[in-house]
Formats: sequence, structure tokens, C-alpha cells
Amino acid sequence: MIRALIDFVRLNHHRKHFNQKQIETYQLKALHKLVHLAKDKSPYYKETLKDATFQSLDDFHKLPSINKTIMMDHFSNFNTCGLNKEDCMADALRREQEKDYLGYYQKKFVIGLSSGTSGNKGLYITPKALTKRLPAVFLARGGVGLRDLPLRILFMLRVFSQGFEDINQPGVKLTYLSTMTNPREVIQTMNEERTNVLMAPPSMIRFLLPLAKDLIMPLKRVITYAEVLTKEDKAQFKSVFKTDVVEIYQASEGQIASPCRHGHLHINEDLVYVELYDHNNQLIQTPHMIGTRMVITNLVNTTQPLIRYEMNDLIVLDDPCPCGSSFRRIEKILGRHDDVIYAFDSKDVLRPVFPDLLARWIITESDDIREFQVVQQDLLTINVKIDAPKTFDPSRLKKRIEHALLEYDQHANIVVQVGPLELPKDKNKYKRFICQIDHPDVHSHRSPHNP
Repeated sequence: MIRALIDFVRLNHHRKHFNQKQIETYQLKALHKLVHLAKDKSPYYKETLKDATFQSLDDFHKLPSINKTIMMDHFSNFNTCGLNKEDCMADALRREQEKDYLGYYQKKFVIGLSSGTSGNKGLYITPKALTKRLPAVFLARGGVGLRDLPLRILFMLRVFSQGFEDINQPGVKLTYLSTMTNPREVIQTMNEERTNVLMAPPSMIRFLLPLAKDLIMPLKRVITYAEVLTKEDKAQFKSVFKTDVVEIYQASEGQIASPCRHGHLHINEDLVYVELYDHNNQLIQTPHMIGTRMVITNLVNTTQPLIRYEMNDLIVLDDPCPCGSSFRRIEKILGRHDDVIYAFDSKDVLRPVFPDLLARWIITESDDIREFQVVQQDLLTINVKIDAPKTFDPSRLKKRIEHALLEYDQHANIVVQVGPLELPKDKNKYKRFICQIDHPDVHSHRSPHNP
């Protein structure tokens, strides 16, 4: 509790009172500490950064960057705690298949499995010591505050993990539901738990809007993540739920941005160091410029040091915020504009299949899958195109998706094709999930034989 109080006070002080010079001094000190530890504890960094030195942030930018492929190729030598890639992957896949999300790997670590906004699997390690500090981070940077206590949160995502479970503390109760849960069941659970904070991706919240009138308890906050929150969605959510709507920018690579008291997203400059580059590979410092590359360094996770890690998302900076914080403000997040796909249930009612869950079913099927795209042209068929070696067996993936859909009482005709996928040069324009159905009637009965 003392550690949590110290974290809460410190994080609030940083965002409210640090000026630009203090931010840069803090970041440079944290980067020196991180690189020193990585060179000492990580065999990968001991080799790649053995002669690396830097005296300024500009010098740091000259260090080699990494990406998910590099991290995964060297995973066993990359982390600082001697974890083996094959063992971690086996444990993550087992938990995925058995929906056994709680508990720590070797009683010390949370192992996360992610596809993020790239097609291949990624393993991300968070030490138990860090997850135990999440409640303070959540209260300081999660879109809520001490004045909102007690919190009774309904949290929705494709999967759960021990890291989210660790948010539960006196005054904070978090209940989890999968995004595949029927909207009426979601509202029922919120009433039973007397939920006062709803946390879910925007696409899931849209399906709850027609049922919002059935909520018993007024909400203190709606918090979105995992997808872009548009201005239109934000206004509609605020109108329907009659409460503030804020967005957090959380990725497997770190908690990148959080809302201030005005509801504007700010980069968490003391948790991650973010570099933005234009098409000439020049650092972007000014607002409203759309770059071509975002590189982050996680300043707090020393178990899996992500030093100059290239993200697939992009952000656009905004003008300084009226809240007064010197933490950079985000105008918009690019690269997370996937569509929702649809399938019929056993009563021939059309139901949503959210992109993050479908992506998980695809990428956990095989390490040979380099990239994929899902296109739904009509109500009956879901087309999955896979970029993989010619030896890849599409029938296994077809059966995997069909079986996973049946677990949620849904079915569709799955067509899997194997062939090269050419990504656009502007990577944020690539959509992995495309639904070409105009305004599907999700709530009406409709025969799949007579759509």
C-alpha cells in the first residue's frame, strides 16, 4: 500500500508539474539505466549494444532499432531472466486454448500473447513485481481518479490475464467479460455487479447502446481502448450513457498514453519514450504532422527490454493541452481501423465477431503465417487470405476458425486462401479486417439460406 501510494503521487506529480527540460532529464536517466541493465543481463543486448554509448537523447536515437520479428527470433536471449521461447509459447498457447488466463508463469511472470496490429505472434513478459503496482498506475493514468472510488469496473477484451486481475484492490473491483458475450448478458452482469465504470473497445460499446436504458446504476466513466475512438463515437457514447468518455492507449509494448482531466490523450513520457519520424527519417516535433514511423522504448519493464522498438501504429501530435501538462498531447492514433465481421448463431441471428479475437484464432494456428487479411463480402462467407509458405495447409485453419466460432454458438462458411499479400507503403492504410456488408441488421432473425 505504501509503494502504491508513492507510485500514485509520483505519477501524478510528473504529468502535472514536469516541464520539458525535466521530462528530458528524467527520460535520459531512465534510458541510461535501462540500457546498462540490458547490456548486463540480456545476451542479445550484450552483443548488439556492447560498444553503444550515448550522452543525449539525440545520441540515443542513433542506437539500432528492433521490431517484433527481431524480438521473437532472439526471444530466449533477449529477455533478462533466462526464459525460453518455446516454453513460454507453449504456456501461452495452452492458456489460450484452455481459457486459463489467471496465474503466473513460474510464479513470477505474466506471459502475454499478442498479434497487435501486425500479423505474427508476439510474446510479452511482465514481472509479477510490476503487475502488483498496476492499481496505482491505473488510478493515476487509467482515466479515473481517487474521487471516483469505489470503482466497480466491467472490463471487456478478447482475453483476460493475471495482470488485469491484479488491478483488484480494496476500493477497486474489476469484473471481466469476453467481447463475444451477448450484449444482453453484458447489461445483466453490469446490473448484478452494480458497475459504475465500463471499459471496452468502441466496437463493443456500439452494440450496448440500444440496451443502455436498461442499466440500473449510472456510470461514472466510459473508458475505451484497443481501437480508435472517433469523435462521433465519443459524442454518442457520452449522450447515451450520460457520462464522460475517455480513451487510453494501451499496447502489449506498454501503456503509451492516458487521458488528462480534460479527456485529452497524453503520451506517458515517464513510462515510455516515443520517437516519431517523417518520410525523410527526421524526428517530428511539431503538431499535426503524419509520420511514417513510430519507435518506442519501455522505460519500466526491465525483464523484456524494448529498446527502440518499431511499432505498427502511428500517432499524430496535437497542440499543447489546456490542462497545462508538458506531456505531449495526441491528436489521433492511426492504424487501428479494422471492421467488425459477422456470423450467424444457432437461431440464425447475426452476431459480431470482433477483429482482435478472430486475429488470435488465426495467428495461434501456425508460426508460418506471416500476414493475413479477412474480407467479408456477404452474410454467408468469411474469406481469409494467408501469406504463408506453399506448404501451409489451409484446411487446418478453416477447421480451427469454424470450431472457435461454434464455441460461441456461431457459424459461417470459412474460405481460406494461401498467397502473397502486398502491404501498402503507407502501413497505416492497411486494413486487416474488411466488412463489405452495408449496415448489417444484427438484432433481427435472418435465415442464412435466404439472407
